[in-house]
Amino acid sequence: MCSTSRRRVAAGDDVEVTALDTALDTALAAAQQRYADTHPVSASWAARATEVLPGGNTRSVLHFDPFPFRVASAEGRYLTDVDGHRYLDLLGNYTAGLLGHSPEPVRTAVHTAIDGGWALGAVHPDEVRLAELIAERIPSIEQVRFTNSGTEANLMALALATTHTARSKVLVFDGGYHGGVITFGNAREVNVPHDWIVSTYNDVGALDATVAEHGQTIAAVLVEPLQGSAGCIPGDPAFIASLRRHCDETGALLIFDEVMTSRLAPGGAQEVLGVTPDLTTLGKYLAGGFSFGAFGGRRELMAAFDANAGGRLGHAGTFNNNVVSMAAGVATLAEVLTPEVLAATNARGERLRSDLNATFARHDLAMSATGSGSLLNLHGTAGPVRSVADLATSDDRWKALLFFDALDAGFHLARRGFIALSIEITDDDVDAFVSFVETWAATATSLT
Repeated sequence: MCSTSRRRVAAGDDVEVTALDTALDTALAAAQQRYADTHPVSASWAARATEVLPGGNTRSVLHFDPFPFRVASAEGRYLTDVDGHRYLDLLGNYTAGLLGHSPEPVRTAVHTAIDGGWALGAVHPDEVRLAELIAERIPSIEQVRFTNSGTEANLMALALATTHTARSKVLVFDGGYHGGVITFGNAREVNVPHDWIVSTYNDVGALDATVAEHGQTIAAVLVEPLQGSAGCIPGDPAFIASLRRHCDETGALLIFDEVMTSRLAPGGAQEVLGVTPDLTTLGKYLAGGFSFGAFGGRRELMAAFDANAGGRLGHAGTFNNNVVSMAAGVATLAEVLTPEVLAATNARGERLRSDLNATFARHDLAMSATGSGSLLNLHGTAGPVRSVADLATSDDRWKALLFFDALDAGFHLARRGFIALSIEITDDDVDAFVSFVETWAATATSLT
């Protein structure tokens, strides 16, 4: 055990500061300083940005201290920043970049669509083609409507659920993220005012108690089959099956937020889990990297938006069926994301997670990687991680140190430890990153 060097106050409590704490703090400060020293152009852009953008950005997740690097260009599986550094992109725009950067079939489809005009204010063929392709793939979707983001898709799905059931309460789970205004992971939430009930993810007992208390007042259960923003925490099959059972018993609608997880199989996580929700929300990569969202389900539920069938719900959105996203989505599903390509990418992610966990264990580091398929997250704890509560004692400094050292070595992942492999990432790329982590872990062990 490391000896105690001094004491400090954290979160209002006196805590022991060990030699390891001091070593970690010193190593992290040095890594951040190296980063700042080697990114002067990004630093100048960051200073300029803060004058006109609060926090220097307009997407909060992209910020990290001391400042984020600013991208100048992207191609294939690489990013190049304004300082001239080139990175292997292991983040894939937080899952939206599943296809890599500028895949040729999508580029061609978009150019062709734009050549025919792009602000139509009318229906057009590609929205039908894309809807057909999605309905063919996703088990729960017979009909679908398009939005501009996953956030919008979840908002519309909840509107449908509360109208259909004539109830107001929505059951969600701690750590859940369903868009910029539907998030349950921290104190900075800016949520729409639904009547939320928050239960514990992967805890069947807590779920049973919550449903017993609220029962017939629940309009919908909104859940990620794998919690993404919380740290790539997979839903336990028994827990997910219990959600389906409770919804059947109470008449609530089960909504799978598959904005991220639909990439885990051609039919999404619901195909893997063997559980069919009432409604499914989609987004991220399905338009090949362009803005996109969708929600869909059984025909009788979606009829709420069909005036000819007596539906009373409207659905506005100037860009819902914009020609760029629709054309890109058709190319994505018809030409690029074959079942074989998805399977290979997810297998690559499984191998990466296994190799990383083996490396951390071999070096006796209190770190782990969680996730499923091509989605994974690094944590400053040895685990296991079944809910956000298990991350309460995670040491973020390990992730931060690995993040900055990875940038030095030419690998880009999220500051929070998130990795989302694109189909462009190769087996050699995975081997290279594992080799880097092996070397890094050997050095990090000396800190302990």
